[in-house]
Amino acid sequence: MDASFFISRRLRFRRGIVTASIAVSFLVMILAVSISSGFRHAIRDGLSEVVGDIQLTPPDQNVLDESSPIEAEAEYLRSLGQIEGIDSVIPVVYRAGIVKNGDNIHGVLFKGTVSGPQSMSGTEIPDSIPLPVSIPKRLSEITSLECGDRMLAYFVGEKVRMRQFNVVSVHDVMVEADDNLVVVAELSDLQRLLDWDRNEVSAMEIILDPSYKDEEAVKEITMTVGTIVNAYSEDSESPVIATSSMSKFPQIFDWLDLIDFNVFFILLLMTIVAGFNMISGLLIMLFENIPTIGLLKALGMTDKAIAKVFLSSSAVLVGKGMLAGNALALIFCLVQGYTGLIPLNPENYFVSSVPVHIDPAWILAADLTAFVAIMLLLLIPCIFISKVDPADTVRVS
Repeated sequence: MDASFFISRRLRFRRGIVTASIAVSFLVMILAVSISSGFRHAIRDGLSEVVGDIQLTPPDQNVLDESSPIEAEAEYLRSLGQIEGIDSVIPVVYRAGIVKNGDNIHGVLFKGTVSGPQSMSGTEIPDSIPLPVSIPKRLSEITSLECGDRMLAYFVGEKVRMRQFNVVSVHDVMVEADDNLVVVAELSDLQRLLDWDRNEVSAMEIILDPSYKDEEAVKEITMTVGTIVNAYSEDSESPVIATSSMSKFPQIFDWLDLIDFNVFFILLLMTIVAGFNMISGLLIMLFENIPTIGLLKALGMTDKAIAKVFLSSSAVLVGKGMLAGNALALIFCLVQGYTGLIPLNPENYFVSSVPVHIDPAWILAADLTAFVAIMLLLLIPCIFISKVDPADTVRVS
């Protein structure tokens, strides 16, 4: 066994506060990484529910224009299925409407899909229920509509149309605010409302595989989709363009970038705090063991080998603090993920509770980076070892 490691096993920090500070630093770092990742996943999934990851729309991107539907069975759709990362392509119909329940009136956006409200409720909707819809929880709170109620809706166009829908479920979406209330209906019901045939829709929404939802992958797939659409569209088909959710909601993704910057600052700050706590602890340890350092020098150990003794003991302490901080952070993430214990205002944060996502790769990267940075900072107090004169320390001891 290496002599440095053998000796280091017999040297221990007896400063519980140092271990606790390391654990707290790693706890804060892992929570910052997990919450940042949680926001990205929650908001991406929320936007995916509302507009998909990529949309095929008319060139003016006005999906509410009744006069410019696109084809739901266009020729280019066959080629889109061959693109790696695309999970599904869904035809949708959008229609702005006004919901009224008693004295409560609120504007909403109706979204018709093939699976309709069944996709939000998770249960099969009986065919005997006409015009079924699933409403967001926020709309239910505003209008006092509940599951089983009838919902009166008005659609304003060249003429005002009125429909009475049946609320079959109340769904809770991750991205929710007063100006983003989407009522999910059957595709065919909205097509009949607009006097469209089954091949006419407002847009085609492309849903990506979860592993392809990072910004670079979405941009690349959007460009590929746009190229294929241009190459395989027939002259008789309505022109469409491919637009990603990031370009539709740039302010949201700018906000996420700001969160990432804050996370980087937190990681840097916590690493410095943990590093300086360890430096102070190591200096105390060195002062307490000056006679030992002098004796080891007298026995022929080099400054480098002696520094290795104390760094090895420090590494063990940092490792214990790191494991403790990681364990506490993971416990918090599991509790928060299952219970939503800490709430948020969705009007300000887009989500109703603090989102967390455990990303092993990012957590491991944060741990390793912080561990290496702390150990490099600990090289500073090791300079003290070269100042110890064995003649003085051995004689004093």
